[in-house]
Amino acid sequence: MQTLPKTLESTVKVRFPDCDPFNHLNNSKYIDYVINAREDQLLENYDLDIHKIAREKGISWVVAQNQVAYLTPATLMETVTIQTQLIYCDSKSLVVEALMWNEDKTSLKSVQWSKFIHVDLRTKKSHTHSDDLMHLFTEVVNPPLEQVSFENRVKGLRFSKVS
Repeated sequence: MQTLPKTLESTVKVRFPDCDPFNHLNNSKYIDYVINAREDQLLENYDLDIHKIAREKGISWVVAQNQVAYLTPATLMETVTIQTQLIYCDSKSLVVEALMWNEDKTSLKSVQWSKFIHVDLRTKKSHTHSDDLMHLFTEVVNPPLEQVSFENRVKGLRFSKVS
């Protein structure tokens, strides 16, 4: 049996409409870039199509909370590397960590934690993850070595090389 990767990675180019007048990626676009990258990474690495699940089963995830630390600007036409990993899961929620780097991962641009709640789209109430989903999540979850706050995680990442 093949072991699934815990940390997923992809690259994207920062585009003009997503930038502010300083040619820096707009703060709100960091979240968009991460969400789009994570959707693509789930499909490519785990064959998990969250939009198909929503259409066919009427279940999905909604964002309950985002925490973002903006460390260095992502700039117009720069290629950035986005790494994501599931750092927490339970029967009804997930927390995903996303790191945005420059292309060669020598400069950390942002750290994001997003909490997702699993919901039934028809009832609009929280929904328990299926056994299949829980099996996947427990296989790929990659929590930090010690339980830390978002602020302490950012501080630790800022001064270490992660690849």
